[in-house]
Parts: sequence; structure tokens; C-alpha cells
Amino acid sequence: MTPFIAEIIGTALLILLGGGVVANVVLNKTIGNNSGWIVITAGWALAVYVAVVVTGPYSGAHINPAVSIGLAIAGKFPWESVPAYILAQMLGAMLGASTVWLVYKNHFDATEDGASKKAVFCTAPAIRNTFSNLISEIVGTFVLIFTILYFTNATINDTQTIIGLGSLGAVPVAFLVWAIGLSLGGTTGYAINPARDLGPRIMHALLPIKDKAPSDWSYSWIPILGPIIGASIAALLMLVLS
Repeated sequence: MTPFIAEIIGTALLILLGGGVVANVVLNKTIGNNSGWIVITAGWALAVYVAVVVTGPYSGAHINPAVSIGLAIAGKFPWESVPAYILAQMLGAMLGASTVWLVYKNHFDATEDGASKKAVFCTAPAIRNTFSNLISEIVGTFVLIFTILYFTNATINDTQTIIGLGSLGAVPVAFLVWAIGLSLGGTTGYAINPARDLGPRIMHALLPIKDKAPSDWSYSWIPILGPIIGASIAALLMLVLS
């Protein structure tokens, strides 16, 4: 498996299981309907676990453009590989989101609320405030990247070693994402991953979803720029401290 294919598969698994738990909680007539935020955050954490276990040995399981950019800034990942990783992550996110829609199509059809349908695909602020929403995404992603860098302190020892989330181990990464969701996710839904939000948002706009809400493109830049800023600050701080 090449790193490019691994990032597609890993991000697709992330969105399939992460978007899937949201669908299970918010869509009508599912067995898990209205089971709450704890279920959603746990589902996303376990989605990260699965993605890291499967793809870590092949690509480092970045599954997030903010991770690729942060590691590159920190000097732990080659900049020339970043564009291909981001492309793979976007493709994987779109594939995963489309599969969630296919699996839950009957429940999408049974749900009247367009905002609930959109929530399966992408994030939205609990209280819309551009500055506060941006800060939330910056801080959440800072915690993600800084913790990964701090605990791994990973270095590339040979040409076969690819540094990323996989270098930390799947279980600690899952707990890290769960902690971010529980503590910091209540403001914006904690995208902390540009591909996780943008790829599914594109599919929300393209798929023939009955009675769907607008895709809210005026907000979409926040879960893209916020995580990139947060990752950059974390990487730069790690360089200063190292």
C-alpha cells in the first residue's frame, strides 16, 4: 500500500465512522437516535483509532492536512509530500461522507430537519461568532498537534520511516481526540481537520439529499483556516522549546 492510497483509505474510514456516529445520533428512526454528545465524541475517537491502526504503518496516518502541515513546519515531514497527502485526505473524506449517506439514506429521507442532515457531513457553530469560532478551532487543533509532537518527539531515522499519528500509537491518539471533543468541541463541533470538514461539505452540496439545508459556505473557511493556524502555532512552539 502506498502512502497516497493509505491516506485515502485512512481518511475514508475516519469519516465513515465519524460521520456515521453523527448520523446514528441525529437522524430519525435510527437505533441510536438522540443518544447524545458522549456517543458522538466516543465514536469520533474510535474512528481515529481505526484509521490509525489501518494506515499508520504505511503513511503515518496523518488523515488530516493540519497534521501534515504541522509536521512539515516542525521539520518532521518533507514539504514536498504535503500536497499529495492533502489531496489523498480530501479524496478519502469525500469517499467516506458519500458512503455514510449511502448507508443511512433511508434515515436521511425520514429526517425533515435539514440542519441535522448537514450535521452528518460538516461542522457548524453553536453560537455564530467569527472570532470566537476561529479561536475554538485554533485552540482545539493546537492541543491535537502539540500533544502529538510533545509525546512522540518523533524523528525520521531512515527512508522507510514515515512520521505521523501512527508514531504515537492508535490508543493514545483516540484518547487525545476524545478529550478534545469532550472539553473543547461544544463551540464549533471540533473539526480540527480541514479535510474532515471540507470534503464532506462538498459532498453535502453535491449529493441528492432530500430537503437538505444550505451547505453554509460562508462558515466553511473557519474549519479550514483555524486548524492550519493551530497546527502552525503548535509546531513553531515545539521548535522553540526543543
